Amino acid sequence: MQQQKKANGGRKKARNKIVLAYSGGLDTSIAIRWLGEAYDADVVAVLVDVGQPSAGFKEALDKAKRIGAVATYGVDAREEFARDFVAPAIQANALYEKHYPLATALARPLIAAKLVEVARKEGATAVAHGCTAKGNDQVRFEVSIQALAPDLRVIAPAREWVYTREEGIKWAAERDIPLPITKKSPYSIDENLWGRSAESGVLEDAEQEPPEDCYGWTAAPEAAPEKARYVTITFAGGVPVALDGHKMELADLIQALNAWAGEHGVGRIDHIENRLVGIKSREVYEAPAAQVLVEAHRQLESLVLPRDLVHFKYAVEDRFAELVYDGLWFTPLMESVRAFVAASQERVTGDVRVKLLKGAATVVGRSSPHSIYETSLATYGKGDAFNHGSAQGFIDLWGLPSRTYAARSQPAGLAEGATEKVSREAARAGAPRNGKGK
Repeated sequence: MQQQKKANGGRKKARNKIVLAYSGGLDTSIAIRWLGEAYDADVVAVLVDVGQPSAGFKEALDKAKRIGAVATYGVDAREEFARDFVAPAIQANALYEKHYPLATALARPLIAAKLVEVARKEGATAVAHGCTAKGNDQVRFEVSIQALAPDLRVIAPAREWVYTREEGIKWAAERDIPLPITKKSPYSIDENLWGRSAESGVLEDAEQEPPEDCYGWTAAPEAAPEKARYVTITFAGGVPVALDGHKMELADLIQALNAWAGEHGVGRIDHIENRLVGIKSREVYEAPAAQVLVEAHRQLESLVLPRDLVHFKYAVEDRFAELVYDGLWFTPLMESVRAFVAASQERVTGDVRVKLLKGAATVVGRSSPHSIYETSLATYGKGDAFNHGSAQGFIDLWGLPSRTYAARSQPAGLAEGATEKVSREAARAGAPRNGKGK
């Protein structure tokens, strides 16, 4: 018995498993080695395909094993990403701060869900990601994981060991960890079906124009073809289903449109973004298909939806975009917002013709069986069916509150004439009046 007890006592304790959201880039490549050493744990690398370029996908998984991962998973989530995340974003015309189509932000909750699936399968006690403390993605990953698996621990190596990109590159080189970046090209790139982002390096100088080598999907508008390309997009229930009359799966449609629009210089976005963590950052995105599809969808909505619904939906669209950006996909509010957006799309069916030329995507035609645009009501020419006599009564009723308020205010000396107000403010500012100087 004593010998048996001694043998058991000397047995090596099983190492915990950590499931890592792996991309093949600097931070997650370093994380494989660092997590194994710092936590004395086995690392399982999970690479989720959400439509990023497939070249090097297998090589990235092989590299993870060479670095030290005990197992790797390549998860094909391309169709799921398009169907369950991008499609609702198109229906919502989702643009964070009127610019960013949310490519990276939309992918994070899906990747988080796949991490949880693998963690359950592997019996892992923790999941990890390569996000830094300054970014939004740490919030998106961790809040999503908390919503799906509150018992799992979340580890963020880049928060525990804070290093510059240059230090990270050096650390990896000293340990023979292969990386897809160099000191001469230090951009941090994230790509998926819906867009591409580039940051770091010279892009951190907000005053400087982004160099051409930071772009990967789009031609410079001045170098794009001189001849325009026209494309017709067919929507059904607010979701794109065909290009130029050819039915396509959404993921394939987006990929084709990325190539067509990108060739014509469409999709470059350079703006200052308000990050969730409280800092401003200079972001450079490429989203050719997103820019075309969101604008085409918005124009189709204007053709088939009534004015009050279009205007109310503007506010809902902004909230949708904020929830995605803030990492709150798996929340009751997002579920309710998505339900409203989906309900609004019943009649958003039809064709939209878009002109691609020199960096611009311009809607030049639209049609729908549900159109509420009536030429006979809109025309100023022959066939005008509008009841012009009804305008005076409408204006009288529409202006009644303003007229009533003004009538009650003026006798009491509460109202100041518009011309007097302008003259007084101009005099105070020292501006010339009646076309003459002082």
